[in-house]
Amino acid sequence: MFTATLIAAGRLSPQTLSSAVERLATAGCVPSGWAWLDEGDAADIGFEVGMVAARTTLQGVFDGVDVVVQPSERREKRLLVADMDSTMITVECIDELADYAGIKPQIAEITEAAMRGELDFAAALDARVALLKGLDAAAIEQCRNERVRLMPGARTLVRTMRSRGAKTILVSGGFTAFAEPVAADIGFDRAIANVLEVGKGVLAGTVSKPIVDSSTKERTLREARAELGLAEELTLAVGDGANDLAMIDIAGLGVAYRAKPVVAAAAAARIDNNDLTALLWAQGIRRSEWVGS
Repeated sequence: MFTATLIAAGRLSPQTLSSAVERLATAGCVPSGWAWLDEGDAADIGFEVGMVAARTTLQGVFDGVDVVVQPSERREKRLLVADMDSTMITVECIDELADYAGIKPQIAEITEAAMRGELDFAAALDARVALLKGLDAAAIEQCRNERVRLMPGARTLVRTMRSRGAKTILVSGGFTAFAEPVAADIGFDRAIANVLEVGKGVLAGTVSKPIVDSSTKERTLREARAELGLAEELTLAVGDGANDLAMIDIAGLGVAYRAKPVVAAAAAARIDNNDLTALLWAQGIRRSEWVGS
């Protein structure tokens, strides 16, 4: 059995759900009807066959509705590995930090290309950090306080999963100076990120090696899964950029969150319209069971 979860917080109608059931029937998926998770917010449709056909049939069809299709068994996950920039927070930290050096457009252009998968991530990071050489190190804390905002639903997602026994890890191609306080604020078990090197009170223009990149994210998921003795199906990975694709690909549920086109096209699940609490509904967890909202 499989489950298609339709999510549109405050906007989901019975008519949309009935239409979705009809589309699944036409696609030969043998649906069994729909049921609310939370009325008006999220609902499940069970069906018997054709998971790929169901995704093709439902994804992007209903305006403002996100659809997550997956096996019904082992739907609730026991490991979350998440990206930070533009996923757990609303900004790209290096771009915002560059604004304090007066070079945000220059660095943001490189960031965008790297997140689209057009540039080697490590080389692009080195190039951007080099442009920050000489920036007063105090700008890091100022940037964190003034610019960094949590993505809606981030605390609720992580704290709810942890309350139910899941392990949660933030893995960022950004910097520990941002990732560690963000992880603590949201409630992650731990954070992994790059270290900006500082000397004499200014940025040195370098980052400690090895760089946290796509392979680090994939390895983190694999190692945590092995350490916890979890089946692949019990893992969840979420991110928005090309450097998240490797971990998204190997997760039981790999989610592209408001992602770049290359990521959205490759991921098995996409969240384009709702906040991060959509990933709780995707796991079948009702609002009454959420923590930290």
